This record gives sequence, structure tokens and C-alpha cells, in this order.
Amino acid sequence: MTAPILRIEGLRVAYGGIRAVKGVDLQIRPGELVALIGANGAGKTSTLRAITGLLPCSGTIEYLGQPARGVAAHALLRQGLVMVPEGRGIFTRMTVAENLLMGAYARDDRHAIARDLDEQYLTFPRLRERCTQLAGNLSGGEQQMLAMARALMSHPKLLLLDEPSMGLSPIMVEKIFEVIAAASARSIPILLVEQNARLALEAADRAYVLDTGTITLSGTGSELLHDPKVREAYLGE
Repeated sequence: MTAPILRIEGLRVAYGGIRAVKGVDLQIRPGELVALIGANGAGKTSTLRAITGLLPCSGTIEYLGQPARGVAAHALLRQGLVMVPEGRGIFTRMTVAENLLMGAYARDDRHAIARDLDEQYLTFPRLRERCTQLAGNLSGGEQQMLAMARALMSHPKLLLLDEPSMGLSPIMVEKIFEVIAAASARSIPILLVEQNARLALEAADRAYVLDTGTITLSGTGSELLHDPKVREAYLGE
């Protein structure tokens, strides 16, 4: 079996006396789209932030076969570990074009960067129309487009997405999931945290259910989509 690109064992995250993550085990193999679903406060965002070096944690994190716990976030980024955070995290006082180029700041292949910029404008025509506007003036959906495009400009070896559909219109949600599917089709490994459990499970190769800091279920996306417990708790059925 192919070695995982990300392997986590016994991951724990605490805020003071509150244990947000209580011993999570998960892995992502090359080319996989893995969903992590759970209720608000289950520890999903804390898990992503720990993986990317933004929160102190305990346990084992291996990325690309090397220990990654305690490695600085900027160093992990240079190794291709990229996250689109909840709330988008765009640079509101920079233009759309400047935001996209920030996604490629660790790269030095200028001609390839220019080609990738054109590719993102083809994927998101709205961003080309607004390329000279300040990112803070974009709508919520446009800002999410920008956050996704900026992440893809970095040529991620592992892409972490935290609630990419939150607060978006149905049409915009459909567009974002089209982009996620296209990235997965290019064999970019993805760890997707998503409030829309149905869409996440339909898109995922495999999935985990996180409940109050602990993994309670795992399986293929299809298996969890048809699991009675998941359907009752997360699909409203």
C-alpha cells in the first residue's frame, strides 16, 4: 500500500484546561480526498491548525514521511502543506492580483507563475474582472474564490480546506465544489473540513467523523453517506 502523505496518531490539542482534540488518528494517501465532518465545536479546525503548525499539540504528525509536529507553519508551507482557513484569510488591503501572487511567494519560476495566474483567471473569470480591485471589496463568494485560487497558486502537495462553503449561496457552493473536484482529479491530496456533510461525503474517497475531539467513525465517503448514524446526526434524515 502506498505510504501516506500525512499520518497522524494520538493528536491532542488543549486550550488551558479544555481538551479540544483528544487523540485523533487519521491518514491521507497520495491523491486522496479525505473529508473530516462533525458538529460545531467537535475539534475540526483545531485539528487543521495543529497539522499546519499554528497550534501547539502533542502526538505524532508525519508529513511526506518526516516528523512535522513543531515545524513552523512557514516551513511547512514551503514543503507544500497549504491551508485555506475558515473565514478565507485574504489580504483585504491588497488587490486580487497581489493576493494571487502572494500564493506563489515561495516559488521562483516566474514564467510558470504567470501561466498559473492565467489558469486561475480562466477557472475564476470573476477574479480576472476584479484583478485590480482591493480584495476587501469582494463579495463573500468572490473572496472564497480568491482564497482557493491563492492556495492553488502555491502548487500544494497537500491542500487543507476549512469550511469552504460556509456562508455561500448555493450557486457559489456548487462552483467551489467543482474546483475541489478538479483539484482532486489532478491528484492533489485534500483534507476537507466541511459543514455540508452530504457534499463532503459525496466528494470524498474516505472520511472521518469527529465528535467532541475523538474520531468515532471512518470509512469510504459512500459508506458514511449511507451509515444510519451519520444520516441521522449530520444529514437530517
